[in-house]
Amino acid sequence: MTPCARCAGTVAPDGHCWDCGLNQTDFRAHVESTVDGSAFVTDRGLRRAVNADAVVLTTVGEWTVGVVCDGVSLSARPERAAQVAAEAGASTLVRALAVNALPETALTDSVAHAARAVAALAGGPSTLGVAPATTYVAAVVGPQGLWAAGVGDSRAYWLPDEGPGLLLTQDDTGEHDALTAWLGADAPDPRPRLRSHRPSSAGRVLLCTDGLTRYLAAPAELRAAAGPGDSLHAARALVGHALAAGGHDNVTAALIPVPPLRPAAPGIAAPPR
Repeated sequence: MTPCARCAGTVAPDGHCWDCGLNQTDFRAHVESTVDGSAFVTDRGLRRAVNADAVVLTTVGEWTVGVVCDGVSLSARPERAAQVAAEAGASTLVRALAVNALPETALTDSVAHAARAVAALAGGPSTLGVAPATTYVAAVVGPQGLWAAGVGDSRAYWLPDEGPGLLLTQDDTGEHDALTAWLGADAPDPRPRLRSHRPSSAGRVLLCTDGLTRYLAAPAELRAAAGPGDSLHAARALVGHALAAGGHDNVTAALIPVPPLRPAAPGIAAPPR
């Protein structure tokens, strides 16, 4: 983590130094990272002062885990809500998969844990109405397939190298695209929709925020914009497209490569195609 530019202290998720309070003007304005072939790019966009998107990519055994969260802009400390949710959800997934939990169980537990962590940021009933809030989407990729779950309007896609792609999540939105589900103290109990897929060819799982899907929503569009390069190159291309199209919101793209799958192992059901 980059230290404070003035006192070398610790910078909080909102971009202010915990020690001296200095606002780090460009904190998390643009972040890129790679993890064992997976990669993400997150950018503040052209209209926002703070990047309230958060990402965790990690591995555990043969599993790759990805979580992407988008802090709700009208809530208090949305950047903190997103970071807490991403870290809590990813840590739950890692612990569960390490002891051979079913992917569906791991994902459901990760949403519940992330929801409790974000709710705890509210500090009590008096803050309800402006409580920190975030969307949540997560995916796990293993030798027998891929699984995804989401709450809100951040999305997961399957983007094969060949053939049609697939939207793996369903937006929780109502009239005028207003959120009907999110994580936070003033949110209803989260009920994530789970989706599994056993692809017939290699490809990528894309996790992204609505800063990308407001410009590119169809799997074919996303695959074309990502291009044939490695995960980092593809994530840069997707985020770059959103910025070139206006960059009205924070934008995040995380990509997990999926090699040709092995036959299902005993004790774990292969997801349907």
